[in-house]
Amino acid sequence: MMYQLYETQRSLIEPFSDFAQAAAKMYGNPLSPLGQNPYAQRISAGFSLLHRLGKDYEKPVFGVQTVLSDGVEVAIHERVEMDKPFCELRRFKRFTDDPATLVRLKGQPAVLIVAPLSGHHATLLRDTVKTMLKDHKVYITDWKNARLVPLPEGEFHLDDYVNYVQEFIRHLQARYGNCHVVSVCQPTVPVLAAVSLMASRGETTPLTMTMMGGPIDARKAPTSVNNLATTKSHDWFENNVIYRVPANYPGAGRRVYPGFLQHAGFVAMNPSNHAKSHYDYFKDLLKGDDVSSEAHRKFYDEYNAVLDMDADYYLETIKVVFQDFCLVHGTWDVRGVNGKLERVRPQDIKTTALLSVEGELDDISGLGQTQAVHGLCSGVPASRQRHLLAKGAGHYGIFSGRRWREVVYPEVKRFIQEYNKAEAGSRTEKIASKKIARTTLRPAVETGARRNARPATKAAARKVARQR
Repeated sequence: MMYQLYETQRSLIEPFSDFAQAAAKMYGNPLSPLGQNPYAQRISAGFSLLHRLGKDYEKPVFGVQTVLSDGVEVAIHERVEMDKPFCELRRFKRFTDDPATLVRLKGQPAVLIVAPLSGHHATLLRDTVKTMLKDHKVYITDWKNARLVPLPEGEFHLDDYVNYVQEFIRHLQARYGNCHVVSVCQPTVPVLAAVSLMASRGETTPLTMTMMGGPIDARKAPTSVNNLATTKSHDWFENNVIYRVPANYPGAGRRVYPGFLQHAGFVAMNPSNHAKSHYDYFKDLLKGDDVSSEAHRKFYDEYNAVLDMDADYYLETIKVVFQDFCLVHGTWDVRGVNGKLERVRPQDIKTTALLSVEGELDDISGLGQTQAVHGLCSGVPASRQRHLLAKGAGHYGIFSGRRWREVVYPEVKRFIQEYNKAEAGSRTEKIASKKIARTTLRPAVETGARRNARPATKAAARKVARQR
């Protein structure tokens, strides 16, 4: 019922939001009669703020059209590589006319970025994608809004998330031989499960895993997010935050955790900060500070755009990750696409190098929660495990903004390149050894063939000559 009430309220507010937008433009235009009012700028700023508080925020686009790679501008073509019922695997293919740059780009490592399915769209990682495109072939999981997925597509569970990740990894391995995986926030848990299951079956696992700000062990340094999950029962979540999608969406009737409730929770974590930010936006408009006001708009266009999550996935994540701590207790069983249950065993990972990244001021995944992955992956040699603590970085700072670009990314880049070069070197050695083996074997075979073809005696030689 709450979802229907929200939709009704949104429908009623929308005309007023549109009017506020039009009024802001009329009072903000110096050529308009209304713009001659001595208080026109103040009125325009007020209407602009009112419009943004009441408008509906659609899913943003990545909008990455070019990047600079070693000083050369490279064109980006974004396309859907795989289309699953609840997720699209997006590829950002790079193009250039410079032959030397093209050769360099082809030799760079392939990276699968697993974006969070926790309220915001994958475009929240736009800065992550754009930065990594300079030195990597980049793919990203773009999770679909559950209210847009028709009921006949079925349910979506945490197990399905793990199976999707495995399928995407295999897709990149088939194309490039192997790949690297970067998981940001929530997906650190299902990504670890996916790689663990692949290792337990004896499949080839990614060359590296980079885990950033995720709840691997949510018991450590619990935040307000952890406290909410542990102080409320499973039934409380099902009865208070799960609703059915209204009839005006393709996913009508689907049980979801609505995006508007998630957004309310995001804002409730730091209400004073958001209030101050909106007031600063109003003052920036009065001062005519276009740079600051545009920065505000860009941030909140992203922050306010939220998606619905399928109820089964959300409730299972709460139970597995934040209440039962199944991963760290070694009690998590995942149902594969064949219907078989498999135990998640991170200790079975042997060859995948591991990097964990945490923000010093992270208020979503507390310190130590991500670093706990090293204790679980006991099969990975210590020499292949690293941890980075980003000083002064909050949760978003480890994958977006200045600290991401200047502190975190250089370490991630070095880590990926180190093991990508090691793999390339190993592959070259194998190819070279095969060539040497063939070269060594060929003369011996040929010598034997000539020996067999050569007549044993002079008489036999004369007989062969007469036959010719």
